[in-house]
Amino acid sequence: MNATNATEVAARIVATRGRWAVAAAFFINGFVTGSWAPQIPLLLTRLDISEFVLGLLILVFGLGALTAMPFSGYLMTKRGSRPVVIGFAWVVVFALLLVALAPNVWLAALTMFVFGGSIGAMDVAMNANAVAVEKKLSRAIMSSSHGFWSLGGFVGGALGGILIQYFGHLPHAMFVTVTAAVMTAFALRHLVGEDRPVTHEHRHFRLPRLPTIYLVGIMALFSMIPEGAVLDWAALYLKQELGADIATAGFAFAAFSGIMALMRFLGDGVRNRFGAVNTLRFSALLAASGMLAAGLAPNPWVAIAAFAMCGLGVANMVPIAFSAAGNQPGIAPNIGMSVVTTMGYSGILVAPSAIGFVAGHTGFAPIFVTLSGFLVVVSLMAGLARHADFRAMPQATPAE
Repeated sequence: MNATNATEVAARIVATRGRWAVAAAFFINGFVTGSWAPQIPLLLTRLDISEFVLGLLILVFGLGALTAMPFSGYLMTKRGSRPVVIGFAWVVVFALLLVALAPNVWLAALTMFVFGGSIGAMDVAMNANAVAVEKKLSRAIMSSSHGFWSLGGFVGGALGGILIQYFGHLPHAMFVTVTAAVMTAFALRHLVGEDRPVTHEHRHFRLPRLPTIYLVGIMALFSMIPEGAVLDWAALYLKQELGADIATAGFAFAAFSGIMALMRFLGDGVRNRFGAVNTLRFSALLAASGMLAAGLAPNPWVAIAAFAMCGLGVANMVPIAFSAAGNQPGIAPNIGMSVVTTMGYSGILVAPSAIGFVAGHTGFAPIFVTLSGFLVVVSLMAGLARHADFRAMPQATPAE
């Protein structure tokens, strides 16, 4: 009996360390991504390219991520999530520095593809690893894990603008690389692994026929497009259209991510108290108000406050949409999640490039006003999130 208790305690300690290790993985991924945001205006001037070309480079980033995500899933079927997280984390560590060193647009495109691919592949693997930790701890950690991603984005965005302004883009990228490398080396070695590698239970992947899952996917898409727009274009909007310096411009995504992180740490309690539908409906309206105010802002600081309000609303929208996808009746959770996550992530990875194309002709202010309408649509569709409300974690059904 004593030996059994000792074994259980030891397993609990390992799982707890794994919980904080995967939190570090989310933070690292968010930190490097957030550090990219204040580098964007410098890339425009450093390579002497137009907003159209910059939009193409951002599209390449998204295509790299969407290409690498399925590959990451394939690797996990062979090795499990732990080595995949660690392997791609080391690529992420150096990816921003490679972009900062690119001397021309063609090498920038190549490094952007690698950057996006490593970020996307690590994202899939660290989410899978968080699921493994949840099983070992028998409690949910996913929402707070995403909170650590937002916290990393806040730190990266806030420090990035200041460091670039005073030291330049290359020293900033070197600082990000060293910081991320130290965290990767010391924290990720404590990641836990699955009891056995994840395998596909289904022989053939078939798209579900029920239209509801695609409507939930649209909710996720419309929730994530604003996040991608703020990440890739808010700094440039503040700098070019509102006259902010580079340090101030970096606070746009930092404010958005910081408030989002705080709300994600609190999100489970809010949702349990008010229900998924009510939380999603109010969150979408709050996010729409913030995005509208950002597009109409008369100066940079009003815009930063408005982006913070938007982050407060967006924080719980995607987790609720993903939860609704995994609990749709009549659809295996893994298939529902694959459809909705693919649709949702295309909003943060691919849609911003289209925004850049349009902004070259209209400016960014009308685009942010338009995006507020997307968020209103999510509020009107909030009833589709009713399946995200559950008292206990449902048992997964085999994929067909």
